Amino acid sequence: MPSNARAGSLKDPEVADLFFKEDPEKLFVDLREIGHGSFGAVYFARDVRNNEVVAIKKMSYSGKQSNEKWQDIIKEVKFLQKLRHPNTIEYKGCYLREHTAWLAMEYCLGSASDLLEVHKKPLQEVEIAAITHGALQGLAYLHSHNMIHRDVKAGNILLTEPGLVKLGDFGSASIVAPANSFVGTPYWMAPEVILAMDEGQYDGKVDVWSLGITCIELAERKPPLFNMNAMSALYHIAQNESPVLQSNHWSEYFRNFVDSCLQKIPQDRPTSDVLSKHRFLIRERPQTVIMDLIQRTKDAVRELDNLQYRKMKKILFQEAQNGPNAEAPEEEEEVEQFMHRTGTINSMESSHSVPSMSISASSQSSSVNSLADASDDSGEMAMMQEGEHTVTSNSSVIHRLPEHDNLYDDPYQPEVEPQQSSTAARRRAYCRNRDHFATIRTASLVTRQIQEHEQDSALREQMTGYKRMRRQHQKQLMALENKLKAELDEHQLRLDKELEAHRSNFSTEADKLSKKHQAIFEKEAKAALAEEKKFQQHILGQQKKELTGLLESQKRQYKLRKEQLKEELHENQSTPKREKQEWLLRQKETMQHYQAEEEANLLRRQRQYFELQCRQYKRKMLLARHNLDQDLLREDLNKKQTQKDLECAMLLRQHESTQELEFRHLHTVQRTRSELTRLQHQTELGNQLEYNKRREQELRQKHAMEIRQQPKSLKSKELQIKKQFQDTCKIQTRQYKALRNHLLETTAKTEHKTILKRLKDEQTRKLAILAEQYDHSINEMLSTQALRLDETQEAEYQVLRMQLQQELELLNAYQSKIKIHTEAQHEREIKDLEQRVSIRRALLEQRIEEEMLALQNERSERIRSLLERQAREIEAFDSESMRLGFSNMALTGIPAEAFNQGYTAPPQPWPSRPVPRSGSHWSHGVQNSGTPHAWRQPPMLAPPSAWGHPPSASGARGNVLLHRNSPQPLRRTASGGQSDQGMSRSTSVTSQISNGSHLSYS
Repeated sequence: MPSNARAGSLKDPEVADLFFKEDPEKLFVDLREIGHGSFGAVYFARDVRNNEVVAIKKMSYSGKQSNEKWQDIIKEVKFLQKLRHPNTIEYKGCYLREHTAWLAMEYCLGSASDLLEVHKKPLQEVEIAAITHGALQGLAYLHSHNMIHRDVKAGNILLTEPGLVKLGDFGSASIVAPANSFVGTPYWMAPEVILAMDEGQYDGKVDVWSLGITCIELAERKPPLFNMNAMSALYHIAQNESPVLQSNHWSEYFRNFVDSCLQKIPQDRPTSDVLSKHRFLIRERPQTVIMDLIQRTKDAVRELDNLQYRKMKKILFQEAQNGPNAEAPEEEEEVEQFMHRTGTINSMESSHSVPSMSISASSQSSSVNSLADASDDSGEMAMMQEGEHTVTSNSSVIHRLPEHDNLYDDPYQPEVEPQQSSTAARRRAYCRNRDHFATIRTASLVTRQIQEHEQDSALREQMTGYKRMRRQHQKQLMALENKLKAELDEHQLRLDKELEAHRSNFSTEADKLSKKHQAIFEKEAKAALAEEKKFQQHILGQQKKELTGLLESQKRQYKLRKEQLKEELHENQSTPKREKQEWLLRQKETMQHYQAEEEANLLRRQRQYFELQCRQYKRKMLLARHNLDQDLLREDLNKKQTQKDLECAMLLRQHESTQELEFRHLHTVQRTRSELTRLQHQTELGNQLEYNKRREQELRQKHAMEIRQQPKSLKSKELQIKKQFQDTCKIQTRQYKALRNHLLETTAKTEHKTILKRLKDEQTRKLAILAEQYDHSINEMLSTQALRLDETQEAEYQVLRMQLQQELELLNAYQSKIKIHTEAQHEREIKDLEQRVSIRRALLEQRIEEEMLALQNERSERIRSLLERQAREIEAFDSESMRLGFSNMALTGIPAEAFNQGYTAPPQPWPSRPVPRSGSHWSHGVQNSGTPHAWRQPPMLAPPSAWGHPPSASGARGNVLLHRNSPQPLRRTASGGQSDQGMSRSTSVTSQISNGSHLSYS
């Protein structure tokens, strides 16, 4: 395991449980490499425990990106463990040995792309429907479990011996949907996968797009844009229209199915479950269509392997007997005849295999299967010595003579059986031969793909690096978004705590104020009770003094009157003494009776005066308590109003700070996205320029090779011309000899010498002409071939430059579109954020207004409740006073007859004592003065509409309360008592409140 792997460590029990503890080299034997890719290699193997044939996928997680490879292995194993469907590859287990994961899976004969490789022609529509239907059922299963394959293509649609269609290669799959990773093979990628980082996430519909491209691949042997560079194909897919079937001979159902799969807008693309009910798939077709296709492919593979075998055997025998020699042309004719006989096209060129460009290090390349090598040299020599007999192919069981050795010397080869035609016979053969090596791939295919894999390493590394960069950008952007989201959550939590602390502080202050008001009320109640007792004692003391003075005055008057009476009796001597005494006694009694009546009257008046003064005092104390209640209520309401104002100001301030933070975060994300896009475009441009340079270099190497090979070609053509002239010279020589013999026979011997000389000169002249023609032909051939080679190379170079220029323009157009899209996305995000902030501000202001209105209603309700309660108390007190015989006029002043009797004015009923004036201004600014104020006649409480800010900022309490709608002040009564006019005004205030008057904030 990689040393730097933290996540997914084998020390984690959950990760350790994914792998079996046994040694895979002891469990699996007879390993034969049947495929190779960027992830590693795929092997045919046999399980010694149950003799079952399996496919082993070896994936190394050492070297570069070891941690990344390890995470991909864990992801693929977890994905395979979840699969339980007939149309997905069956998972057998995973083992670890020497930093290599052995992934054991169900063995399959090959892939749908192998069918195209072998037959060199498109599949039939019914065969495409059968293969697509099986693959679509597997996709529907994945999508129903919220999983995405992300690498659907013909190379990953596997076929088993019984004719089942299986989805394979889940190295690029996503366990959850939606996803946003840049994963897959370029030519089969959906547009939303290519634009995943720019436009957001995608779901299982990307597999539907890839399936539509796979249908075109099966119908045309190649996916669309296959002749383009992989990077250029990505740009083309992202900004151009969807591809369509090129040929018109396909049915309308098939064309409609492909068009449905290749809807550019994902919302318009049907799901896999909906597509499985398409008419193209549910049409009636033979049940054995796939098995028949597999059997035909096996037969073709067998014939191709036999042809290659006979070709190599003939070459070896020719070398052994005649030395190196050119290959016989009849061998090529034999191959062409076979290709015509099997219904394939004449082209023997390889179908370029496209490796999977998944980011996952464990991603399997498209269709990798191969034949096994020869077991030993003795078997090879025996193969080379046998005659023109049919050999055993790995793809199927073939007839052979019993005395000949097996080509591959395979101890697991089945015995020779005749070919079965029925499905039941094929299934029985499969059951008998399931433990043996079988494939639908030719031996040359694997060799060619391994070579292509080695040759295309630069392109593959470029694409892998590009995808790694895209994934790193996505991770970086996601990490930034998560970081900013956490920062925003922390900011919001901090604001919530601040608001909660503020409200808690307000609640504490409200409790303190309530306790303070309770203490003030209790203190004032005690003080009022003490003052009342003091007032009563003062009155009683005055009355006692008055009574004492009256008694002393009566005593003096009695003595004086007594002396007067005695003087009057002393002057009147004629009156008898007895009568004088009686008259004096009567006078005394009359005077005593008068004094007693006078004392009783005084006591009665004093009692009435005392009762009246007490009643007046109680009424004034009641009014003073009402005034105190009003002051305390003012302070409480003003405190609440101040707290609510502070809370609203804090909410608005928090909203502005949150808004500022959100815009700053958005600008950070957009700036990072723009920078990542710039780096991506820079990398894409660099890759394209590197690709252009590599293509030009390959073309130059090809031209250099053609130039180097030109002398051989010219030599061959020169030899051909020389041979033609040699043949001409031979013909002329034969003609000369025939003419000479004829002339010598028909002429005399004396003329023979002359004739021979003439013929000799004529032959010499003709040979000179032929020599001149030979030199001219050679020179003309040399100049023509050189000119033709230069023109051809120049034409190829111009075509390549034009193609590369078109791809570069396509890249620039794609990048421009991405830039425009990114700018539009940024503007849209800013507008969306502004709209969200505006809505949030409006909702906050609406909530503040509702809370303010609720506070206003509470304020008005509490004021009205207080005034109504105080009015009821005053009314009850006055009613009780009337019942006791006191009138309102009597309660508001001192009766005049009390002063007519010489009574002194009573003391001021409002002794000096501290009165809380903190809320006397009815304003939001609460003043807590520590200086005591003298008690005075309490004015009637103004209506609620007058409870506002003071008319002046002097801070002193005035006798004027401003009405909300009236510019004239309402005067409070300045007298010591309150008149009926004050009572009526209190009643009118109560009626104003009941009529709907409410407070207004200034």
